[in-house]
Amino acid sequence: MNLIKLAPEPVRQRPTKKKASMKQKLGLCMINDEFLFSVLQLLWCGCPVSQPSFSSTKIKKSGIILLMKTKQTLIQTKLFSFEDKKYKDFNKKLIPNIDENTMIGIRTPVLRKFAKEFFKAEPEQVSDFMKDLPHKYFEENNLHGFFIENIKDFNEVVKATEKFLPYIDNWATCDSFSPKIFKKHHEEIYKKILVWIKSKHTYTVRYAIGLLLSNYLDEHFKPEMLELVSKLRSDEYYVNMMIAWYFSFALIKQYNIALPYIKNKKLDTFTHNKAIQKAIESYRIPKEVKELLRGMKVKG
Repeated sequence: MNLIKLAPEPVRQRPTKKKASMKQKLGLCMINDEFLFSVLQLLWCGCPVSQPSFSSTKIKKSGIILLMKTKQTLIQTKLFSFEDKKYKDFNKKLIPNIDENTMIGIRTPVLRKFAKEFFKAEPEQVSDFMKDLPHKYFEENNLHGFFIENIKDFNEVVKATEKFLPYIDNWATCDSFSPKIFKKHHEEIYKKILVWIKSKHTYTVRYAIGLLLSNYLDEHFKPEMLELVSKLRSDEYYVNMMIAWYFSFALIKQYNIALPYIKNKKLDTFTHNKAIQKAIESYRIPKEVKELLRGMKVKG
Protein backbone atom coordinates (compact mmCIF):
# COMPACT_ATOMS: atom_id res chain seq x y z
CA MET A 1 0.00 0.00 0.00
CA ASN A 2 1.29 3.32 -0.96
CA LEU A 3 1.61 5.54 2.06
CA ILE A 4 1.38 9.21 1.80
CA LYS A 5 4.18 10.75 3.73
CA LEU A 6 2.84 13.59 5.79
CA ALA A 7 4.85 16.39 7.15
CA PRO A 8 5.22 16.00 10.89
CA GLU A 9 2.78 18.07 12.95
CA PRO A 10 4.62 20.76 14.83
CA VAL A 11 4.96 19.98 18.48
CA ARG A 12 2.82 22.24 20.63
CA GLN A 13 4.79 23.38 23.61
CA ARG A 14 3.01 24.08 26.85
CA PRO A 15 3.20 27.78 27.62
CA THR A 16 5.66 28.46 30.36
CA LYS A 17 4.96 31.01 33.04
CA LYS A 18 7.23 33.97 32.84
CA LYS A 19 8.83 35.07 36.01
CA ALA A 20 7.16 38.14 37.40
CA SER A 21 9.24 41.23 36.96
CA MET A 22 10.16 43.41 39.88
CA LYS A 23 7.61 45.89 38.63
CA GLN A 24 4.84 43.27 38.62
CA LYS A 25 5.78 41.95 42.04
CA LEU A 26 5.48 45.42 43.48
CA GLY A 27 2.27 46.13 41.61
CA LEU A 28 3.75 49.28 40.14
CA CYS A 29 2.75 51.24 37.09
CA MET A 30 5.04 53.33 34.93
CA ILE A 31 2.73 56.30 34.95
CA ASN A 32 3.07 59.96 35.54
CA ASP A 33 2.76 61.19 39.15
CA GLU A 34 0.17 63.84 38.29
CA PHE A 35 -1.94 61.34 36.36
CA LEU A 36 -1.72 58.84 39.21
CA PHE A 37 -2.88 61.36 41.77
CA SER A 38 -5.78 62.44 39.56
CA VAL A 39 -6.94 58.83 39.32
CA LEU A 40 -6.65 58.37 43.07
CA GLN A 41 -8.78 61.42 43.72
CA LEU A 42 -11.48 60.22 41.36
CA LEU A 43 -11.51 56.74 42.86
CA TRP A 44 -11.31 57.50 46.53
CA CYS A 45 -13.01 60.79 47.36
CA GLY A 46 -15.93 59.85 49.53
CA CYS A 47 -14.67 56.33 50.19
CA PRO A 48 -15.29 55.33 53.85
CA VAL A 49 -11.88 53.73 54.40
CA SER A 50 -8.22 54.55 53.77
CA GLN A 51 -6.88 53.39 50.44
CA PRO A 52 -3.30 52.69 49.44
CA SER A 53 -1.46 54.79 46.93
CA PHE A 54 2.14 55.02 45.86
CA SER A 55 4.96 57.33 46.99
CA SER A 56 7.50 59.31 45.05
CA THR A 57 10.41 57.03 45.96
CA LYS A 58 12.23 56.23 42.71
CA ILE A 59 13.66 52.79 42.06
CA LYS A 60 15.95 52.35 39.06
CA LYS A 61 16.23 48.94 37.43
CA SER A 62 17.54 48.24 33.90
CA GLY A 63 17.24 51.89 33.01
CA ILE A 64 13.56 51.99 33.99
CA ILE A 65 12.42 54.35 36.75
CA LEU A 66 9.69 52.78 38.81
CA LEU A 67 7.59 55.04 40.98
CA MET A 68 6.61 53.69 44.37
CA LYS A 69 4.33 55.40 46.80
CA THR A 70 3.71 54.94 50.45
CA LYS A 71 0.24 54.82 51.96
CA GLN A 72 -1.78 57.98 51.56
CA THR A 73 -4.62 58.58 53.97
CA LEU A 74 -8.19 59.39 53.09
CA ILE A 75 -7.82 62.67 54.95
CA GLN A 76 -4.94 63.75 52.71
CA THR A 77 -6.94 62.83 49.63
CA LYS A 78 -9.90 64.82 50.93
CA LEU A 79 -7.68 67.83 51.65
CA PHE A 80 -6.31 67.85 48.12
CA SER A 81 -9.87 67.87 46.79
CA PHE A 82 -10.21 71.35 48.40
CA GLU A 83 -7.01 72.67 46.82
CA ASP A 84 -7.06 76.31 45.76
CA LYS A 85 -3.81 77.19 44.01
CA LYS A 86 -4.48 80.93 43.95
CA TYR A 87 -5.08 80.91 47.69
CA LYS A 88 -1.89 78.92 48.18
CA ASP A 89 0.09 81.53 46.23
CA PHE A 90 -1.40 84.23 48.46
CA ASN A 91 -1.00 82.35 51.74
CA LYS A 92 2.60 81.22 51.27
CA LYS A 93 3.71 84.87 51.23
CA LEU A 94 2.18 85.39 54.67
CA ILE A 95 3.91 82.36 56.19
CA PRO A 96 7.44 82.48 54.76
CA ASN A 97 8.94 79.94 57.17
CA ILE A 98 6.75 77.15 55.78
CA ASP A 99 7.97 75.13 52.79
CA GLU A 100 5.45 75.84 50.03
CA ASN A 101 5.64 72.18 48.98
CA THR A 102 3.95 71.29 52.27
CA MET A 103 1.11 73.74 51.60
CA ILE A 104 -2.01 72.62 49.74
CA GLY A 105 -3.96 75.86 49.64
CA ILE A 106 -7.27 75.51 51.51
CA ARG A 107 -9.36 78.41 52.74
CA THR A 108 -9.98 78.36 56.49
CA PRO A 109 -13.81 78.29 56.35
CA VAL A 110 -13.66 75.28 54.01
CA LEU A 111 -11.23 73.47 56.31
CA ARG A 112 -13.28 74.26 59.44
CA LYS A 113 -16.45 72.95 57.80
CA PHE A 114 -14.70 69.75 56.75
CA ALA A 115 -13.23 69.32 60.26
CA LYS A 116 -16.65 69.60 61.89
CA GLU A 117 -18.33 67.17 59.51
CA PHE A 118 -15.49 64.63 59.42
CA PHE A 119 -15.10 64.71 63.21
CA LYS A 120 -18.70 63.53 63.57
CA ALA A 121 -18.72 61.09 60.64
CA GLU A 122 -15.36 59.34 61.09
CA PRO A 123 -14.32 59.39 64.78
CA GLU A 124 -11.93 56.43 64.40
CA GLN A 125 -10.07 58.04 61.52
CA VAL A 126 -9.92 61.32 63.40
CA SER A 127 -8.43 59.51 66.40
CA ASP A 128 -5.81 57.79 64.22
CA PHE A 129 -4.97 61.07 62.50
CA MET A 130 -4.45 62.91 65.80
CA LYS A 131 -2.10 60.18 67.03
CA ASP A 132 -0.03 60.38 63.86
CA LEU A 133 2.29 63.29 64.62
CA PRO A 134 4.10 65.07 63.09
CA HIS A 135 1.93 65.78 60.06
CA LYS A 136 3.26 66.41 56.57
CA TYR A 137 1.10 69.30 55.37
CA PHE A 138 0.44 72.77 56.76
CA GLU A 139 -3.31 72.20 56.39
CA GLU A 140 -3.07 68.92 58.30
CA ASN A 141 -1.75 70.88 61.26
CA ASN A 142 -4.60 73.38 60.98
CA LEU A 143 -7.06 70.52 60.70
CA HIS A 144 -5.60 68.96 63.84
CA GLY A 145 -6.30 72.17 65.73
CA PHE A 146 -9.85 72.30 64.39
CA PHE A 147 -10.43 68.70 65.45
CA ILE A 148 -9.34 69.66 68.98
CA GLU A 149 -11.95 72.43 68.96
CA ASN A 150 -14.65 69.79 68.33
CA ILE A 151 -13.79 67.65 71.36
CA LYS A 152 -16.48 68.01 74.03
CA ASP A 153 -14.65 66.79 77.14
CA PHE A 154 -12.54 69.54 78.75
CA ASN A 155 -9.80 67.25 80.07
CA GLU A 156 -9.46 65.59 76.66
CA VAL A 157 -9.19 69.00 74.99
CA VAL A 158 -6.38 70.02 77.34
CA LYS A 159 -4.61 66.71 76.83
CA ALA A 160 -4.89 66.96 73.04
CA THR A 161 -3.72 70.59 73.06
CA GLU A 162 -0.64 69.84 75.14
CA LYS A 163 0.24 66.94 72.87
CA PHE A 164 -0.14 69.09 69.75
CA LEU A 165 1.56 72.34 70.84
CA PRO A 166 5.18 71.13 70.40
CA TYR A 167 4.45 70.29 66.75
CA ILE A 168 3.16 73.73 65.77
CA ASP A 169 5.70 75.38 63.48
CA ASN A 170 4.09 78.58 62.26
CA TRP A 171 2.05 81.55 63.49
CA ALA A 172 -1.03 80.79 61.39
CA THR A 173 -1.63 77.34 62.86
CA CYS A 174 -0.83 78.70 66.32
CA ASP A 175 -3.39 81.50 66.08
CA SER A 176 -6.12 79.61 64.24
CA PHE A 177 -7.38 77.28 66.95
CA SER A 178 -8.79 78.23 70.33
CA PRO A 179 -11.29 75.77 71.84
CA LYS A 180 -14.44 77.54 73.05
CA ILE A 181 -14.55 75.23 76.05
CA PHE A 182 -11.47 77.02 77.43
CA LYS A 183 -13.66 80.05 78.17
CA LYS A 184 -15.77 77.94 80.53
CA HIS A 185 -12.71 76.87 82.52
CA HIS A 186 -10.76 80.12 82.76
CA GLU A 187 -9.09 79.35 86.10
CA GLU A 188 -7.85 75.92 85.00
CA ILE A 189 -6.59 77.25 81.66
CA TYR A 190 -4.87 80.21 83.31
CA LYS A 191 -2.83 77.72 85.34
CA LYS A 192 -1.87 76.02 82.08
CA ILE A 193 -0.98 79.37 80.53
CA LEU A 194 1.45 80.04 83.37
CA VAL A 195 3.22 76.81 82.38
CA TRP A 196 3.04 77.21 78.61
CA ILE A 197 4.35 80.79 78.69
CA LYS A 198 7.63 79.52 80.18
CA SER A 199 8.18 77.02 77.38
CA LYS A 200 11.30 77.07 75.23
CA HIS A 201 9.13 76.33 72.19
CA THR A 202 8.30 79.51 70.26
CA TYR A 203 4.73 78.69 69.34
CA THR A 204 3.78 77.30 72.75
CA VAL A 205 4.73 80.69 74.23
CA ARG A 206 2.90 82.51 71.45
CA TYR A 207 -0.19 80.34 72.04
CA ALA A 208 -0.19 81.18 75.75
CA ILE A 209 0.00 84.94 75.07
CA GLY A 210 -2.69 84.57 72.41
CA LEU A 211 -5.05 83.01 74.96
CA LEU A 212 -4.42 85.88 77.37
CA LEU A 213 -5.30 88.25 74.53
CA SER A 214 -8.50 86.49 73.43
CA ASN A 215 -9.89 85.23 76.76
CA TYR A 216 -8.43 87.34 79.58
CA LEU A 217 -8.72 91.02 78.73
CA ASP A 218 -12.35 91.39 79.80
CA GLU A 219 -14.11 89.97 82.87
CA HIS A 220 -11.32 87.52 83.66
CA PHE A 221 -8.56 90.10 83.42
CA LYS A 222 -5.99 90.40 86.22
CA PRO A 223 -3.34 93.18 86.32
CA GLU A 224 -0.71 90.53 86.99
CA MET A 225 -1.24 89.29 83.43
CA LEU A 226 0.18 92.50 81.98
CA GLU A 227 3.16 92.17 84.28
CA LEU A 228 3.64 88.56 83.23
CA VAL A 229 3.71 89.36 79.51
CA SER A 230 5.80 92.53 79.90
CA LYS A 231 8.62 90.56 81.53
CA LEU A 232 8.95 88.15 78.63
CA ARG A 233 12.16 88.51 76.65
CA SER A 234 12.71 86.58 73.45
CA ASP A 235 14.80 86.67 70.29
CA GLU A 236 11.90 85.10 68.42
CA TYR A 237 10.05 87.45 66.08
CA TYR A 238 6.75 85.58 66.39
CA VAL A 239 6.82 85.74 70.18
CA ASN A 240 7.58 89.46 70.23
CA MET A 241 4.88 90.20 67.68
CA MET A 242 2.28 88.44 69.83
CA ILE A 243 3.44 90.45 72.86
CA ALA A 244 2.95 93.60 70.75
CA TRP A 245 -0.52 92.49 69.69
CA TYR A 246 -1.38 91.71 73.32
CA PHE A 247 -0.44 95.20 74.53
CA SER A 248 -2.21 96.87 71.60
CA PHE A 249 -5.44 95.11 72.65
CA ALA A 250 -4.74 95.85 76.31
CA LEU A 251 -4.63 99.54 75.40
CA ILE A 252 -8.12 99.12 73.97
CA LYS A 253 -9.68 97.04 76.74
CA GLN A 254 -7.63 97.93 79.85
CA TYR A 255 -6.30 101.35 78.88
CA ASN A 256 -5.61 102.83 82.32
CA ILE A 257 -3.68 99.78 83.50
CA ALA A 258 -1.87 99.12 80.22
CA LEU A 259 -0.75 102.68 79.39
CA PRO A 260 1.91 102.91 82.16
CA TYR A 261 3.70 99.92 80.59
CA ILE A 262 4.07 101.97 77.41
CA LYS A 263 4.87 105.24 79.18
CA ASN A 264 7.54 103.59 81.31
CA LYS A 265 8.93 101.57 78.38
CA LYS A 266 8.58 98.19 80.07
CA LEU A 267 8.94 96.33 76.75
CA ASP A 268 12.01 95.98 74.56
CA THR A 269 12.31 98.63 71.86
CA PHE A 270 11.05 96.53 68.93
CA THR A 271 8.02 95.22 70.82
CA HIS A 272 7.28 98.63 72.36
CA ASN A 273 7.13 100.32 68.96
CA LYS A 274 5.15 97.48 67.39
CA ALA A 275 2.58 97.64 70.20
CA ILE A 276 2.15 101.36 69.55
CA GLN A 277 1.92 100.78 65.80
CA LYS A 278 -0.81 98.14 66.15
CA ALA A 279 -2.74 100.30 68.60
CA ILE A 280 -2.59 103.31 66.27
CA GLU A 281 -3.83 101.16 63.39
CA SER A 282 -6.92 100.20 65.41
CA TYR A 283 -10.17 102.06 64.77
CA ARG A 284 -11.14 101.36 68.40
CA ILE A 285 -8.63 103.82 69.84
CA PRO A 286 -9.59 107.54 69.88
CA LYS A 287 -7.55 110.03 67.83
CA GLU A 288 -6.25 111.87 70.88
CA VAL A 289 -4.91 108.61 72.35
CA LYS A 290 -3.25 107.77 69.05
CA GLU A 291 -1.48 111.12 69.11
CA LEU A 292 -0.33 110.46 72.65
CA LEU A 293 1.01 107.04 71.67
CA ARG A 294 2.87 108.43 68.65
CA GLY A 295 4.81 110.63 71.03
CA MET A 296 5.89 107.59 73.01
CA LYS A 297 7.69 105.80 70.19
CA VAL A 298 11.34 105.00 70.84
CA LYS A 299 14.01 105.73 68.25
CA GLY A 300 16.62 103.15 67.54
